[in-house]
Amino acid sequence: MNITFGDNLSDRRLVEKVLSGNASAFGEIITNTERLVAQIVFKMVNNAEDRKDLSQDIYLGAFRNLSQFRFQSKLSTWIGRIAYNTCLNYLEKKKFVLPGNLQIENNSGEGNHGITNNPGADYSGYIAELKLFEKERFEIVRAEIEKLPPIYRTLITLYHNEELTYEEIRQITTLPEGTVKNYLFRARKVLKDGLLRQYKKDEI
Repeated sequence: MNITFGDNLSDRRLVEKVLSGNASAFGEIITNTERLVAQIVFKMVNNAEDRKDLSQDIYLGAFRNLSQFRFQSKLSTWIGRIAYNTCLNYLEKKKFVLPGNLQIENNSGEGNHGITNNPGADYSGYIAELKLFEKERFEIVRAEIEKLPPIYRTLITLYHNEELTYEEIRQITTLPEGTVKNYLFRARKVLKDGLLRQYKKDEI
C-alpha cells in the first residue's frame, strides 16, 4: 500500500475543503479512516468506554491539527499516527507495561489440510467438518492475539489485517523500521507459543 499521486491528490482536496469550512468533508475523512483507527484503538485499549472517548479525542485532535498536515504521507497514515500516539499516552498514564527486552525467538508456519482426489466420493460431511475446524481455529487465533501486549497486537493487526507496509507502520508508530520488524518477530513467537499450548490443551 504505497503512497500514490492519486491518494495524495484526493487527500489534498479533502483537506482543502475542510480548511475552507466544509464540515461534511471531514465526515468523509472519518469514513475513509475509521476502520484503521478502530483497529488501532481496539487492539491497544481494552476498556469499551475508554475506546469511545479515545476515538473522539483522536478525530478532535486530527481536526484541530489538520492545517499542520504537510502531505508527506497519506492522510490515513497521519491520522493513524494520531490514533497510535493517543492510545500510547493512554497506556502510559494507566502504567501498562510496554514491550521491552523480551527474550523471544522466531516463529514458524502453520500446517496444511488435504482432500484425496476421488471424483466419486461424497466430501460434504468432511467439508462441513473442515469449515467448523477452520472457524474454531480462527477463534483460537483471535483469542491468542488479544492476549498479546497492546503494541504487539496492534502491529500484528496493522501488518496482517490492514496489510500496511513496514514503512507505513513506521510512520504511524514512529518506531524505527528495524524495531517494527523486531516487535513483529517477537509477537509472532508469543502467538505461536500460545497457540501450541492451546492446541495441546484442547487436543485439537
